[in-house]
Amino acid sequence: VRPDTETIDFDQVRALALEHRPKLIVVGASAYPRIIDFAPFREIADEAGCMVMADIAHVAGMVAVGLHPNPVPHCEFVTTTTHKTLRGPRAGLILCREDMAKKLNSSIFPGTQGGPLMHVIAAKAVALKEAMTPEFRDYQKQILANAKAFAATLSARGFRLVSGGTDNHLMLVNLKDTPLTGKEAEEALERVGITVNKNTVPFETRSPFITSGIRIGTPAVTTRGMKEKEMQEIGNMIADVLAAPGDVAMEKRVSRDVRTLCKGFPLYPERLTAYVGG
Repeated sequence: VRPDTETIDFDQVRALALEHRPKLIVVGASAYPRIIDFAPFREIADEAGCMVMADIAHVAGMVAVGLHPNPVPHCEFVTTTTHKTLRGPRAGLILCREDMAKKLNSSIFPGTQGGPLMHVIAAKAVALKEAMTPEFRDYQKQILANAKAFAATLSARGFRLVSGGTDNHLMLVNLKDTPLTGKEAEEALERVGITVNKNTVPFETRSPFITSGIRIGTPAVTTRGMKEKEMQEIGNMIADVLAAPGDVAMEKRVSRDVRTLCKGFPLYPERLTAYVGG
């Protein structure tokens, strides 16, 4: 990425591709908060004489509804999980161009894959059917709106976000300007019932087991029905904890607030109501 914007440096990508002449350029990320434009990678690959594979595990739900660029026209291969923003089972998909299909299928089965799990295949079908509905597009739009609100709250509280914000479902908080490491921040938030993960940041200087950042995403809380107001609340909870890690009284207060918030957005509310009712 570029040091000034912390976004993809296509000049560097091109220079590396022309220097090393790879057989395949792999495009994708698990902690990149901005839109990925796949067309420039295609142009660079054509110049370097190689293929392109895009992994869209994190953004597949947005791609499915047209809220993120589609890599399929630009790539020989596209891979994705079916969970994360697609909100299906823990599984995956590989898309490829027709001339690669036979080789790919043969290499996977019986080469590397055991017996297929039919219940997971059925769950994939349900997830993909849901992804074709207007409600699923609304869900993706709310994920994005929630991420914007979340990021704005953290920024207003003085935290530095990688690339300055987010265009998708996640944000990366750079803690280099604070006394905390990513590991310490993750552990402090875990104590109050907030799950994030420690994450390296651009030009990282610490070990990947320690890190200088944390990664936060909005799909799960959006699934529970939370919207921008709740993102502001959670953002302020996180800011309170990171501003005073180890403050026992503050952690108890935030922990109570977390439980109160979650009780207002229960998982499977219809099932819960039926169970409580009899």
